[in-house]
Amino acid sequence: MATADVQEIRATSYVGFDSITQQIEHKLLKRGFQFNVIVVGQTGLGKSTLINTIFASHLIDSKGRREADEPVRQTTEIQTVSHVITENGVRLRLNIVDTPGYGDQVNNENCWDPIIKYIKDQHSAYLRKELTAMRDRYIQDTRIHCCLYFINPTGHSLRPIDVIVMKKLSEVVNVVPVIAKADSLTLEERESFKQKIRAELFHHSIRLYPFDTDEYDEEEVQLNESIRNMIPFAVVGSERNVIISGKAVRGRKNRWGVVNVEDETHCEFVSLRNFLTRTHLQDLIETTAQIHYEAFRSKQLLALKENARPQQA
Repeated sequence: MATADVQEIRATSYVGFDSITQQIEHKLLKRGFQFNVIVVGQTGLGKSTLINTIFASHLIDSKGRREADEPVRQTTEIQTVSHVITENGVRLRLNIVDTPGYGDQVNNENCWDPIIKYIKDQHSAYLRKELTAMRDRYIQDTRIHCCLYFINPTGHSLRPIDVIVMKKLSEVVNVVPVIAKADSLTLEERESFKQKIRAELFHHSIRLYPFDTDEYDEEEVQLNESIRNMIPFAVVGSERNVIISGKAVRGRKNRWGVVNVEDETHCEFVSLRNFLTRTHLQDLIETTAQIHYEAFRSKQLLALKENARPQQA
């Protein structure tokens, strides 16, 4: 029977099935949630510090200089760090994938391949578990839900390698670009830089998250549009407290004074944090499964079908 033919009626007395949302919430709270994020960008842009600032926890060690004359330490291979964070009874298993700073070498040809391969490998691992005859009740999900892409705050334009890497990444993962260490730019320079980046993304047909679907209501569509108008987020990360007007806040000092990380007139850190955790966390997870993984899965299963035909013949 078609959905249009089903008549909606109201029960004449209380039945109780409206409690299903509470039942779902209870089960989900017991199971906990998982979020997998990968950080990509050249060395020295504060990738680790920003992750720690977003989740208000020391989750990953910074590779920055301990002393002014010390060279920047580098991540030399893809590394995963896992933590369980608890907030008001909700457990979030956070998997952070740190990648080597790319674009630092003289020859950067195909330097993005290990990152793309890692993301696809997680899809492949999930598909293998999904196709197993005696599969687990809950498949461990290591698929990457979000890629934070760090842009150097040059104030000029994207590097050619940034354009290539973001285009490659956007085909397999939800890409969220951020201008790192944005306090090195004036507000006017920052806004001009953001406009240039948005123009370049449009020119090169780089489709970034968030995406709209037919399921979204008007409020959700407007929220996504406001996010797209803000991207890339101009952010500052800091795990240190500084004193502003006698109050300790997370921030850092620069040549213009003190930057309060959580002051929306100073940078867009709060907007990024709210976007990742308070408004789009679940949608990032669902989009990974319904768009990126589904595209990978369809391609792999079609390839298996094609390979099986000559054997059947």
